[in-house]
Amino acid sequence: MSDGEPATRMSVSRTRRRQRRRLSVIGVIGELLITAGFLVFLFLGWQLWLNDIIVGNEQNHAAANLASSWTAGNTSLNQEVTPTTFGEPVVTPVPDNAVTFAVMYVPRFGADWVREVAEGVGVSDVLDTKRIGHYPTTQAPGELGNMAFAAHRLTYGAPFRDINQLQLGDKLYVQTKDGYFTYSFRNLEYVSPRQVDVLDPVPQESGAKATDRILTIMSCNPKWSTAERIIAYSVLDSWQPISAGPPAAIASLALSKG
Repeated sequence: MSDGEPATRMSVSRTRRRQRRRLSVIGVIGELLITAGFLVFLFLGWQLWLNDIIVGNEQNHAAANLASSWTAGNTSLNQEVTPTTFGEPVVTPVPDNAVTFAVMYVPRFGADWVREVAEGVGVSDVLDTKRIGHYPTTQAPGELGNMAFAAHRLTYGAPFRDINQLQLGDKLYVQTKDGYFTYSFRNLEYVSPRQVDVLDPVPQESGAKATDRILTIMSCNPKWSTAERIIAYSVLDSWQPISAGPPAAIASLALSKG
């Protein structure tokens, strides 16, 4: 054995120990990154799914309580209602910005789906407070023309998450302190965010005179993007005053405490 062999062996040993230490550090960092990624995934799942379910249920309860307070003492549920039974719909004036003035029921979105509607479409003061917002430039409940609403499809309870699931003939109901307005869904449309003529009294026909009472609801599309707007149009079928009680399809929600 030469004089240089022991030194060489010691050098190799030290090199291997350093390599093991480096591999160990890299392994720890890798595990930490995997753990962090898993936690981020859990947070996104909470924020975009479970939290929306919890918040949505809370909003269902709040809206049902509000609806019940307007309906209290008016329980004539067996009356046959036709579009002409009560004459021209009463027009419910809209309030100041961010004030709740209506509730909306959409059975297609769930048997217990009912949400509060507030004036305005500000993000921080209306939409992020888990409510549906009414465009101030559009018509009021009962008024001839186009009554337009907006809400989130993801987060903050995601009121319009399933807007794309609406089917021809589905009923949408709007309740105010004055009455119930029943709408029938007609069609979906996808437009640019800049296409504001969907808010005209006759959508996309600027200057045309309104002859129908239209309900327009809209949200972002696709769900993970703001590239487009998804628009759902419905037309008034009938209305009835609060004293007549709610339509049978929503009676259990309108008369119950959430």
